[in-house]
Amino acid sequence: MSRRHSAKYKIDRRVGENIWGRAKSPFNKRNYKPGQHGQNRRNKVSDFGMQLMAKQKLKAYYGDITEKQFAKTYVEAARMKGNSAENLIGLLESRLDAVVYRAKFVPTVFAARQFINHGHVMVNGRRCNIGSARLKPGDVVQVREKSRNLALVLEALGSPERDIPDYVEVDPKAMTATYKRVPALADVPYPVKMEPAQVVEFYSS
Repeated sequence: MSRRHSAKYKIDRRVGENIWGRAKSPFNKRNYKPGQHGQNRRNKVSDFGMQLMAKQKLKAYYGDITEKQFAKTYVEAARMKGNSAENLIGLLESRLDAVVYRAKFVPTVFAARQFINHGHVMVNGRRCNIGSARLKPGDVVQVREKSRNLALVLEALGSPERDIPDYVEVDPKAMTATYKRVPALADVPYPVKMEPAQVVEFYSS
């Protein structure tokens, strides 16, 4: 279970946006930061502050993963050929918990991690309980047969709240999702603007 599962909506208010685009987010009604002086915070943000917020927002979106794990992902992205910002997004979207979330097997990325940890998911026919496991194009994720009638899964698949991106091909009857390709930033259906280039600046400065 994620450390922040019970407080995920506080993250929305902390970063100042409804980052998952959920209708139930309290940020829809209180679009200011939490705390006694949340409504009065209008200070000009420095370049470092903007970079930090971009990092916090992207890190939070993927289930508020640990700083150590996120920094390790950045280092890997920076070592790869090509654009580091695009590489970072590709690595984050290749996580098993991200693909389970994209496939709409669960309602939130927090639930995806818990769902995987509890052994409800197989990758290429083998059980996998590590949410951070990296998928490769062509890998097939499947909900285990005994888990397919869970209310959580059925409600998520039937929800109109978000669409399945074209880099994940889902068979709702078989409850399988094929990770077709590594997406670019423009392919990822973020409800809010993500700025991975700012994240790269944060770590490289």
